[in-house]
Amino acid sequence: MNKYIVLITLTILNSLTLISQNNFSRYDAIDVQKYEFHIVVNDSTDVIYVEAKVAILFKTPVSSFSLDLVNQDLFNKGMIVDKIVEYGNTVQYEHANDKILIFTNIQESGELKTFSIKYHGTPIDGLVISKNKYGDRTFFGDNWPNRAKHWLSCVDHLSDKAFVEFHVTAPSHYQVIANGTQIEETNLNNQNTLFVWKTDVPIPTKVMVIGIARFAVQHIGETHNIPISTWVYPQNKNDGFYDYAQAKEIINYFIEHVGPYPYTKLANVQSKTRFGGMENASNIFYSENSVTGERKHESLIAHEIAHQWFGNSATETDWKHIWLSEGFATYFTNLYMLEKHGDSIFNDLLIKQREKVIIFSKKQNTPVIDTVTMDLMKLLNTNSYQKGGWVLHMLRKKLGDAIFWEGINQYYKKYALKNASTEDLQHVFEEVSKQQLDKFFEQWLIRSGHPILKTSWKQNKKNIKYTVQQTQKENPIFTFPLDLKIIYVDGTSTTTTVSVTQKEKTFKLKTRLKVKEIIIDPDLWLLYEIHQNN
Repeated sequence: MNKYIVLITLTILNSLTLISQNNFSRYDAIDVQKYEFHIVVNDSTDVIYVEAKVAILFKTPVSSFSLDLVNQDLFNKGMIVDKIVEYGNTVQYEHANDKILIFTNIQESGELKTFSIKYHGTPIDGLVISKNKYGDRTFFGDNWPNRAKHWLSCVDHLSDKAFVEFHVTAPSHYQVIANGTQIEETNLNNQNTLFVWKTDVPIPTKVMVIGIARFAVQHIGETHNIPISTWVYPQNKNDGFYDYAQAKEIINYFIEHVGPYPYTKLANVQSKTRFGGMENASNIFYSENSVTGERKHESLIAHEIAHQWFGNSATETDWKHIWLSEGFATYFTNLYMLEKHGDSIFNDLLIKQREKVIIFSKKQNTPVIDTVTMDLMKLLNTNSYQKGGWVLHMLRKKLGDAIFWEGINQYYKKYALKNASTEDLQHVFEEVSKQQLDKFFEQWLIRSGHPILKTSWKQNKKNIKYTVQQTQKENPIFTFPLDLKIIYVDGTSTTTTVSVTQKEKTFKLKTRLKVKEIIIDPDLWLLYEIHQNN
């Protein structure tokens, strides 16, 4: 998900996402294997009719278990469960507090059962039923972070991935896009058409979606046997086809640098998502105004495509590790821009992102791995994006390009289609580099803040005394290499590196000429701030 635009966060969303980051523990007894959602929509009302067939592996004997589904509120919004059946037998249940408590009798671990849950209602959120900017009616899934439960009966947590099929019956003037591969399109009568989409790999509910609208569709070919398509509103199809065609070159970069693309297709979709872009698995939803005909959003497209590997396939185990999704997408967008446009654009991105980290730290001094913030929308912040990206940049400097890329490749290979934590990432890099990285990960991710430096120097003939002070008050001392570019009066220069390990230390440097100035971190490898005198 991209935050290059302002995130629209409504008060109701804050309350809906205000949950414990360890809430998934109540699902420890079950593991959803597959969802099959049969969904009927219409143009007369916003009511949807759903039959959800949920295949569940029971990991322990239980007499009941729960699935997430928002129940109807006082304004008649939300879902009403009509019936639950298992092998033709009616199952007892209770639907309250946005959960379905289903009573069963599982005697042994390892049992696999499929429950058919029929329900209907008007979604409060999750499936956004509205009109697009041209006044046409549309239906778009928008699940992140835990809004799938507004229209899908599910385990609405990123730790439980599952296969999914969407069987969507819609008025025939619509087209339907969804995760995976389209396996059926059938005209049921003069009014309605059935569309069936199916994944061949498991995905988390945060990126399980459908899009129903009048679309103009362009198939722009394949790369590495992956078909790529563009789905935009007919009214701006030429602009949309031109803008989204950049995806083909971008996906090539990630396949060649990170690993095989994890899904069977990539569709880039103009939509009603509230985010600048939403990285739904195999069909990315972009905001309506991302279509300009001027290719203004190359970095947005790169960011969302990067998520197909980081966040969708290799998914964080819990929300406190969200930087494994957003920080990765941010930095790998930078790396794509470096290869496509060169050092100048790359360095400009680093400078701007570092400045955002500094500004954010003045407002909220929290670590990247945030175990305190329970409002998931508030985790979409500079720490998760820009600081997370900067941590990867400094790790690349610490290990060198070859080991960094080997670590990324091994991490993705190991955790593709699975879940990973920050500790898992650290262990992979330690195995690849043969280095202990506890200190690096602890000071940049588990602790808050960054070094705030005050420097001074004096020259005495061919010697320089260079003093570095760390002036940050809230945080302990950071340890890091500091590159110094020494510029001489004749215009030549040399670069040296000192190891900063104390609150204040003076380094003795050799020099051959009178020094004009000394520049800190000339090649942009350190997340730091210059001390400002009051």
